[in-house]
Amino acid sequence: MRRKVTSILAASALVSSAVWLVPGFAQTGLDRSVLPIREPKPPAITELDARNVKPPARFEVTAPKGAPNVLVILLDDYGYGASSTFGGPIPMPTADRLAAQGLRYTRFHTTAMCAPTRAALLSGRNSHSVNMGTIAEMATAMPGYTAERPQDIAPLAETLKQNGYNTAHFGKTHEVPTWDYSVVGSFKSWPTQSGMEVFYGFFGGEADQWQPSNLYDGQTKIDPPTKPGYHFMTDMADRSIAYVRQQKAIAPDKPFFVYFAPGATHAPHQAPKEWIAKFKGKFDMGWDKLREQTLARQIELGIAPAGTKLAAKPKDIQDWDKLSADEKKLFARQMEVYAGYANYADHEIGRLVDAVGELGVLDNTLVYYILGDNGASGEGRMHGLFNEMAIANGVEEPIELQLKKLDDLGGPTANNHYAAGWAVATDTPYKWVKQVASDYGGTRNGLVVSWPKGIKARGELRRQFAHVIDLAPTVLDVASLPQPKEVNGFTQRPIEGVSMRYSFDDVNAKEQHTTQYFEINSNRGVYHDGWFAGATRLIPWVPKTPTTPLEQDTWELYNETVDFSLANDLAASNPGKLKEMQDAFMTEGAKYHVLPIDPRYVERFNAEIAGRPELLAGRTSMTLYESMSLPGPDALINTKNKSFTIVSNIEVPDGRPAEGVLLANGGLTGGWVLYVKSGKPAFEWNYVGQENYPVTSSTALTPGKHVVKYDFVYEGGKEFGKGGNSRLYIDDALVGEAKVPKTPAFAYSIDGMDVGRDIASRVSDAYPEGESNRFNGRIAKVFIETK
Repeated sequence: MRRKVTSILAASALVSSAVWLVPGFAQTGLDRSVLPIREPKPPAITELDARNVKPPARFEVTAPKGAPNVLVILLDDYGYGASSTFGGPIPMPTADRLAAQGLRYTRFHTTAMCAPTRAALLSGRNSHSVNMGTIAEMATAMPGYTAERPQDIAPLAETLKQNGYNTAHFGKTHEVPTWDYSVVGSFKSWPTQSGMEVFYGFFGGEADQWQPSNLYDGQTKIDPPTKPGYHFMTDMADRSIAYVRQQKAIAPDKPFFVYFAPGATHAPHQAPKEWIAKFKGKFDMGWDKLREQTLARQIELGIAPAGTKLAAKPKDIQDWDKLSADEKKLFARQMEVYAGYANYADHEIGRLVDAVGELGVLDNTLVYYILGDNGASGEGRMHGLFNEMAIANGVEEPIELQLKKLDDLGGPTANNHYAAGWAVATDTPYKWVKQVASDYGGTRNGLVVSWPKGIKARGELRRQFAHVIDLAPTVLDVASLPQPKEVNGFTQRPIEGVSMRYSFDDVNAKEQHTTQYFEINSNRGVYHDGWFAGATRLIPWVPKTPTTPLEQDTWELYNETVDFSLANDLAASNPGKLKEMQDAFMTEGAKYHVLPIDPRYVERFNAEIAGRPELLAGRTSMTLYESMSLPGPDALINTKNKSFTIVSNIEVPDGRPAEGVLLANGGLTGGWVLYVKSGKPAFEWNYVGQENYPVTSSTALTPGKHVVKYDFVYEGGKEFGKGGNSRLYIDDALVGEAKVPKTPAFAYSIDGMDVGRDIASRVSDAYPEGESNRFNGRIAKVFIETK
């Protein structure tokens, strides 16, 4: 007998209207403060025959009705005064047109270094709160500096994903601890376990844009693409465009969150020749004149108030007029390359913005275009670098060497960086640069915000103080989402930023972010109600760590309401206000785990000294197998400044000479490689791209199984970067020996270690590039041991 649906089902239908729904329809009544949103229990049904019951709609969380798409664009190492959008010399047409249909924030701030800024941006919390007080490569065991995200701070992407957004990350990720880079994880800080459903990009501070060796698709390390003319900037734009097209084709009503973070314009400065050529002769006037021209344009645009003065440049930056002709020629070319790189990056970003527009959704897309994750980089020191790994190893590059390679700057054989004078110039009107959190030259960056549907203003300026931690609460605000109280079972620490929405349509809105501390590598400062105070301790181009106590650091004081460029130090004339600001820094420092401050610098790159984990801690040997590709440096046995042995068990094919790479560590900027050429084994040291020290076997390999062994005896004792003796063996017979005068002391390259080939940039040009250098026999295993 047919039975009717009971009143239980009918009653449950009233409740289910809030939580059971057909996908795509709006939801109400959900508790979005606890994530994941709890799935309701299905109603009890007493009907026997399913044909007589209308099933309830399927449960699925969707974003609040009208929630915008979100596109966050973050440039790298780009100064406040670099872009045309903020009065600079580099045309940025995409940023310009987004600003014309939205807003420019003239007092937006970052942390003064890349990884801390990114961790803050993606969480809405201060960098020390998220334990990223500096880059992961300098992490310590101290709270605030461990580089490991706390469980009570969920990323913005995780919150959006669990509220019905699709999420994707393209480009650089520098928020993963270095000891977590390998296939053994842990993966908890990787983008795909930090709320991102899609990740395509590279790990670490930088990547070779022509041949990125540290490239990942999701959690899988992939080989560098080999397409002729390949450049990562175009690649990531192509990938992003394909993603948003597919996402809207499948789910047009579902909003996306896309985080687009290119390597541009971090070193190496690499761009196609035609983009560099556009700027030929544009910087012959030098950095002093450029500062003057930029400030004039900033005042004309209203970016800087009338009467703003240039802050005095650092004493180490030479006057352009006092440079030699060769120096001017080299430095001007360096800036042409940098400008070409930035202009090219903006063009590729424009293709992504255009693609969003062609989909018909740009009107309801909140675009944050952040022109730099910190100030411009002075890490190229006084003369710039053709190979930035030279400085990493304490090796100077003569001007003459760079001039010989002038036409190669920006190309596939260069790992270049400009002179620090250009960093100061592109941070106009401020004094300092990246890493200097005690000055706005390190922390103030241009910001463009566009959201045509949600922002009525067009082409206006906003002067309210804002910080990168304000982005996350702003996104949640415009999406009508609460800040979660619990995520994945963990009670959440409150977001520390302030939504910027209050200022979108009110140019005169009262500033709501009124206090903000800054600290990077012991350079520190604090903003409060129009005042700024800071102490500069460590200068980026002088990595020698000061030995004086932190208490003796000199503080400066500025009234920003009348001194936009921080040019007039009031510390001596207003000691009372200075003391008030110093106390404010200590209060904020204690609150957000900034204290205690670690005054060490170079020492913190040593994991044992710093007290952070090491993936291979205590290991002196490892066995590798054919086709392995290991990321560096934590997943590699450290062979620097010590003796080591490589034992390679191989099989040589019949009918042709053995050929190809057996084991490579590093790339064109430095390292070593064991290979076979025309049947003869060889080993070669690459000394920071300046010199090569090979040893070649006197006899060739015969077909069949062999053991090729390399032995390096380091003769430097406890000193760094010294030389030693290279010995090469075939089946225990010594077949080659040579003296090595010096070796890279601290870093080889941003490439890792490859077995059976040398992908990405080559350690040596004795063999061809890419797959063409793969060993043509069989590698059973390779054993490497340090002594």
